[in-house]
Amino acid sequence: MLIGLTYDLRADYLAAGYSEEETAEFDGVATIDAIDTALRAIGHQTDRIGNGRQLVDRLAVGNRWALVFNLTEGLHGTARESQVPAILDLYEIPYTFSDPLVLAVCLHKGLTKTVVGQAGLPTTPFVLVKKIEDVEAIDLPYPLFAKPVAEGTGKGITANSKIKDRDSLRRVCRELLASCRQPVLVETFLPGREFTVGILGTGDEARVIGSMEIILLPAAEAEVYSYTNKNRYEEFCRYLPRRGVDDTEVAQAEQVALAAHRILGCRDASRVDIRSDDQGRPHFMEVNPVAGLHPKDSDLPMICGFFGMTYQELIEQIIAAASCRVTKTVAGSRVGFSSPPLGYNAEAG
Repeated sequence: MLIGLTYDLRADYLAAGYSEEETAEFDGVATIDAIDTALRAIGHQTDRIGNGRQLVDRLAVGNRWALVFNLTEGLHGTARESQVPAILDLYEIPYTFSDPLVLAVCLHKGLTKTVVGQAGLPTTPFVLVKKIEDVEAIDLPYPLFAKPVAEGTGKGITANSKIKDRDSLRRVCRELLASCRQPVLVETFLPGREFTVGILGTGDEARVIGSMEIILLPAAEAEVYSYTNKNRYEEFCRYLPRRGVDDTEVAQAEQVALAAHRILGCRDASRVDIRSDDQGRPHFMEVNPVAGLHPKDSDLPMICGFFGMTYQELIEQIIAAASCRVTKTVAGSRVGFSSPPLGYNAEAG
């Protein structure tokens, strides 16, 4: 089938004057090349669409696709990851990964924690700081942890994110409010082990691929998986495969991660971040419903590699999961996967 690829190419935004940190979540050409190659290797045709504005232009001239492999992150607003999926929903074009509602909730870490907490999963208590005066009303025991409410890739997280007193809390919140221009999530600090768990599938069919423990090396910014530690992981981190059958704490982390994926309504694949408290009890931190897919540097492909799944198999599994749920959704309708939907303009595509 013909699969369109939507993505935010980092080089385009850098050329437009955006900074390295502003574009940290966007993809490089190597990621798009790898996905394109994998899709073609399993028998599909591909069409590189690009970002949301480029998608709009292509739709306007009549282009259509049987499925869109969506990697877009968006640039503006706390629902930025929802923009491309919402446009595709409008045109009834199926796509990989989660829908606009799920993406918006998962990007806002406070909403995500509220949903999973109300469902009974362990997650730390938190407060949102929308203005600096909100700091004075916080009544959580120290140490605390502060981060932007709607960022990824460790943006806004530094060695100062672990906070030991109110003066430090006030200073860090003031800096984040100014630099990130969004509320700050302040939560109880978790001092235990940190895992990221790979999930494939949707609903009851979702399953854990495996887990990876993040170990900070002595040269790293201590105790926090910061923006610097993530971006220089080869210097500052060690990533180790972990199996629930061998480690009770990992098994509990995987149970929490899979439950969160299902409760939040994530589709096809996700990566869930878990950290334990001082008693070794895993807590939900956040979820990435459109996980990075660089074949070497992204966590989800790393996890797959640890547990014997090749990059091509990962992409094939994502397509299979999307195809399965879309086929169920549109059974009996005119939307299908055997050919591009009505209105596809081959010359424009």
